[in-house]
Amino acid sequence: MAPAAADLLSGAWRGTLPHVATTRRAERGDEVTDLMVLLLDHADPVHGSDAQRRAVAETVALACLGDNHLWQDLQLDSRAELSALMRHWFPALVAKNHADMKWKKFLYRQLCEREEILICKSPSCAVCSDQPKCFGPET
Repeated sequence: MAPAAADLLSGAWRGTLPHVATTRRAERGDEVTDLMVLLLDHADPVHGSDAQRRAVAETVALACLGDNHLWQDLQLDSRAELSALMRHWFPALVAKNHADMKWKKFLYRQLCEREEILICKSPSCAVCSDQPKCFGPET
């Protein structure tokens, strides 16, 4: 397990994100806030303090603004580490992601569904031409 993964599980990791956090928040602050609210609405109150849950949610939200897969933007070694982090801090979101959609796409899809915005090309993922972009291996 990458050091970042262990620290994220403990709620302590901040990685290099503080260096880009100010820029990302300035450019897309509403988006960061929306992602944090989504994550915190699904946080497990048993794990960590309110401050730790908020810190993890903020770190994940800021990483969502990165250009790579979410696990890469969080400086984790694999998607499996990200999934472990999500199971620990946000198990209700993991339960909703029963088809194992890529995390960044899944989180944004959840935001769109909250706002009742249809962003997908098809009403069902099973028949969508973008399915390989949303599901499958992350390299």
